[in-house]
Amino acid sequence: MRVIVTGGAGFIGSALVRYLVLEKGYDVLTIDALTYAGCEASLQAVDGKANHHFIKADICDRTAMDAAIGSFRPDRIMHLAAESHVDRSITGAADFIQTNIVGSFTLLEAARGYWSGLEGLHKAAFRFLHVSTDEVYGSLDDEGLFEESTPYDPSSPYSASKAASDHLAKAWERTYGLPVVVSNCSNNYGPYHFPEKLIPLIIINALEGKALPVYGKGENVRDWLFVEDHARALDIIIERGRVGETYNVGGRNERRNIDVVRRICSVLDSLVPADVPREQLIEYVTDRPGHDARYAIDATKLETELGWRAQETFETGIEKTVRWYLENEWWWAPLRGRYDGERLGLSNTKPEQV
Repeated sequence: MRVIVTGGAGFIGSALVRYLVLEKGYDVLTIDALTYAGCEASLQAVDGKANHHFIKADICDRTAMDAAIGSFRPDRIMHLAAESHVDRSITGAADFIQTNIVGSFTLLEAARGYWSGLEGLHKAAFRFLHVSTDEVYGSLDDEGLFEESTPYDPSSPYSASKAASDHLAKAWERTYGLPVVVSNCSNNYGPYHFPEKLIPLIIINALEGKALPVYGKGENVRDWLFVEDHARALDIIIERGRVGETYNVGGRNERRNIDVVRRICSVLDSLVPADVPREQLIEYVTDRPGHDARYAIDATKLETELGWRAQETFETGIEKTVRWYLENEWWWAPLRGRYDGERLGLSNTKPEQV
C-alpha cells in the first residue's frame, strides 16, 4: 500500500505517519511545508525507515504536487495539511484562506489529474481522504451532538476555511467522480502537540510554574479524542469508508476546559509534586471572540458501519500525554522559541493586506 500524507510533520499527521509506517507497514510519502507547527522531529521514529519518504513542499504549489504524486504513484492520498489554530486565524486569516482553501483546491486538482490517468483496478481502488474538524458545525447548546447531517455554521476564520475545503472535496467527488471520503474530528490531544494548544500549553506552563490561562470562566465544552485513536480511525475510514460520505470521529469524552486544566494539574501534582498545588496557577483571561460554547461528536456511524472504537478514555489518555511531555523535553523545549505562551486571537488587530 502506497500512501501520501500531507501535513505529515504536524500533530495529527505525524501520528498518522507513525501508525502507517510502523504498525501497518505501508510505504508512506510525507509532504509538509514545515510552517510554524510542522516539526520534522515528530517523525524521528520513522526516520531512516525504508518505507518512509519525506518531501518539503507546499500544497499550494501545483507543480510540486504533480511531481510528488506522479513519481510516488500512491494508492491513497490522506490530506491533513492545514493551518489549524483558531486564535491564529483571528490574528491572521490570510494564511488560513491560502492553505486551507487554495491549497486543498490545488491538491484536489493534482489528485484528479493523477487519478484520471489510472486504469482498471488501480483506478477503482484509489481513494482521497479529506481530514477536517467538527468546528465546521459551529456551536452546540447543552444538549445534542454533531452528526454527519448537521448543517455547517462556522464561527471563526479557521472553521470557515475548513468548511470551504470540505465543500470543495465533496464537489470534486460529485462533479468529477474523484473518490473522496471526508472525516470531521473532535479536539485531539496527545504526544507531539504544538505547545500553543490548550493541553500542551497547560502541561508545560505548569511544569515551569507559569500562569495557566483559561478563557472566560472555562465553561466551554470540548469532546476530546486521543490522537492515536484518531490515526487508527483515519486508516479505517480510507480503507472501508464509502465514497462521497462523511464520517465523524469523536472520543465521547466531553469535558469543560476548566476541568481539563484541573485534571492536568492533578496528574502533574501526583507525578512531579510542587511546593503548592498547581491549580493555584490558573488565571482566567478575557474570552476569545466568537468562542463556540460546546462541541460534541456523535461517532455512531463510524462505530457501527466501520467498527472503530476509541481505546483511550480521557483519564487514561491525559495521563499518557502528561507522562510523554515529562519524558520528552527534547521535543518541546526548542518549540518554546517559536511560541512562548503569549496571548493570541485578539480581535483588535488591524485588517490584513492581501
